Amino acid sequence: MLRKTEFYIDGEWVEPARPNECEVINPATEEACAVISLGSEEDVDRAAAAARRAFESFSKTSVKERIALIEKLLEIMHERNEDMAQAVSAEMGAPIKLARGGQAGSGPFHVEGFLKALSEYHFEEDLNNEGEHIVHEPIGVCGLITPWNWPVNQIALKVVPALAVGCTCVLKPSEIAPLSAIVFAEMIDQAGFPKGVFNLVNGEGAVVGEAMSRHPDIDMMSFTGSTRAGAAVSRAAAETVKRVTLELGGKSPNIVFEDADLDKAIKSGVFSCMNNTGQSCNAPTRMLVQRSVYDDAVRLAGEYAGMVEVGDPAEEGRHIGPLVSEAQFNKVQGLINAAIDEGARLVAGGPGRPDGLNRGYFARPTVFADVDNEMTIAREEVFGPVLAMIPFDTEEEAITIANDTPYGLAAYVQTADQAKARRVARQLRAGMVQINGAQRPAGSPFGGYKQSGNGREGGRWGLEDFLEVKAISGY
Repeated sequence: MLRKTEFYIDGEWVEPARPNECEVINPATEEACAVISLGSEEDVDRAAAAARRAFESFSKTSVKERIALIEKLLEIMHERNEDMAQAVSAEMGAPIKLARGGQAGSGPFHVEGFLKALSEYHFEEDLNNEGEHIVHEPIGVCGLITPWNWPVNQIALKVVPALAVGCTCVLKPSEIAPLSAIVFAEMIDQAGFPKGVFNLVNGEGAVVGEAMSRHPDIDMMSFTGSTRAGAAVSRAAAETVKRVTLELGGKSPNIVFEDADLDKAIKSGVFSCMNNTGQSCNAPTRMLVQRSVYDDAVRLAGEYAGMVEVGDPAEEGRHIGPLVSEAQFNKVQGLINAAIDEGARLVAGGPGRPDGLNRGYFARPTVFADVDNEMTIAREEVFGPVLAMIPFDTEEEAITIANDTPYGLAAYVQTADQAKARRVARQLRAGMVQINGAQRPAGSPFGGYKQSGNGREGGRWGLEDFLEVKAISGY
């Protein structure tokens, strides 16, 4: 079993201020696969001090120097893709095919987007030829808190733009899935970033995350996770009036109009909802279907959900793996039971583990029909392989139902009428809308409205999250 109880601070692997070991549980076996340490306020102090010292010189490096470091990091990420994939698969249960591809592969994907944005970004500009000079400067020391569901994805979306613009950082990954962050720290070290520029402290949100959010030497907090935890970060950060960017939950609608290619729309909608075992904040978990094709859509959804295989993440294949933890398994089971109690019609799946699996936090791919948008299953983020289907009659009703949520992260539209697709997309209160399965390119802004957070990650927008704007008159 792996033992990695040190933190990466000031360019070295160091012992925590005081021992506090924690087992990392493999969700497929319910057994420990590694041991780490949980940090304390003293560890945060040490990491923040290192980042503050490093900022004085790193903030003055040239764009060319930083591009060279990030290009080296990208090269190492490609070389060590298998190491990262194995870490992700063990810590959060991603099937190895997904771990090698979408999970580990998301890091290089975003790094390439940031390198392009960085090469094109203008850090200085004149305003209207009136002697006003605008300078975009790194904000300072950044506290970064990343989740367990797409660990590499979120580390890349925070660490890389922060370093790209000249900031330094302290990273706290989820204590549930810290192994990928440890591999990433090794890559940073191998790439030759100056000491103190990147620091890693493992720990619990209520301890390490709280200490980072309140810390006077940390100038900004970037958080990805639940809306509840994001609000806690904002409250703690308010004392020092630091910038806070948040990427939070979602309850994303997928609107299927009667003129869509129904089989394709339902198939992609079900599989997208179930991908990563439903543990994606932008998953299309509410499928709104026009009533004239609703019965056929429900039948198809049940059939496609039945094709979603669940299995051992260590095995090759296109199956989905377990939920990340016992707590998450219990939450998903509770919401499935609540949907049944509230009158939703169970079309596929349901409570309990899939047949043949008697251990591991595996859930059954589940579809509910005849869901009312006021039901718990339509209001709360499940973060499991559970789809809620809701009928609608008119375009206006679809938009109303889609927007009737405290979240606003993503939305999806399926129709053969491009004019209608554009019209609907413009009225959806969401940060990202995808029409007829269109994919988001590298450098696209990721983030949402309302309780889905603030700020945008990826590309130029991701760089600007970590920059201050200085206006110099009479320059």
